Amino acid sequence: MEQNDQRYLIQQNKIADGETKPPVFAKVMRGKDGAFEGVSFIKSKEKASILTIEQANEAIEWAAKKKPNAHEYVTKIICLGQ
Repeated sequence: MEQNDQRYLIQQNKIADGETKPPVFAKVMRGKDGAFEGVSFIKSKEKASILTIEQANEAIEWAAKKKPNAHEYVTKIICLGQ
């Protein structure tokens, strides 16, 4: 079976805001050698990191462990173009 090369974005919505405020998107930080270093969340969808599903899962796991307010957000992986 052929593997499709899908690309994804990570989107977060603050639970307390409901649908009233726009979501934020993940920007992945990488070191000079390309190693994953962390994630920040930004308002600009155009500047967000485009990721494979494995990279997206790694970023979500990191954010859940390292960001103290992670439990206040709903995080989801969306297909590029959604």
